[in-house]
Amino acid sequence: MASSLTPKPTEIEMQELARRPLRAEDCALLVVDIQEKLLPPIHEKEWLVRNSQLLLRLAAILQLPVLATTQYAKGLGAIVPEIASLLPAGTAALDKLEFGCFANDGFCAAVKALPGPRNTLLLCGMESHICVMQTALGALRAGYLVQVAADAVGSRSELNWKLGLKRMRAAGALISSTEMMIYELLRASGTPAFKEMLKHLK
Repeated sequence: MASSLTPKPTEIEMQELARRPLRAEDCALLVVDIQEKLLPPIHEKEWLVRNSQLLLRLAAILQLPVLATTQYAKGLGAIVPEIASLLPAGTAALDKLEFGCFANDGFCAAVKALPGPRNTLLLCGMESHICVMQTALGALRAGYLVQVAADAVGSRSELNWKLGLKRMRAAGALISSTEMMIYELLRASGTPAFKEMLKHLK
């Protein structure tokens, strides 16, 4: 893993990262804090939920590992039912007090225990400028490649949503969209995986 003092990627390095295709065997999906008491004031929350659902359906079809977190569930509630119902069987949300997931020892252990050589984290959840951003920065410091679905993360204000994305991009995360991730990982039409996913995209 990279040192916490790893310098910000150069423009050429960022171009190389952007050219590198997503591969299902490299990826894990991280669903950050989509909780009952946090969701109602989120800007464009309907899009966040719908697109996070699509990413979870994709993860099921392509057998991507999924990690889910909550922020102080005792006070802020469980993961909303429309997301919790799509988590893989046996996937329990990891509850934390830290804003950044990589500041939590239990989460770090869960990431290291993922099957296979997973080096790329796909992020969705909230809030863009707090827990998602701090998690992305922690993942980058730990040496992971990070791709954020801009339309599957959110904040209470549009400004903070944009600022969170801007900070993550400046740090070396790739900012993508739900459909970009889906079609890049599916690679081609006509496959069983594409046909299974297509019914959710219509």
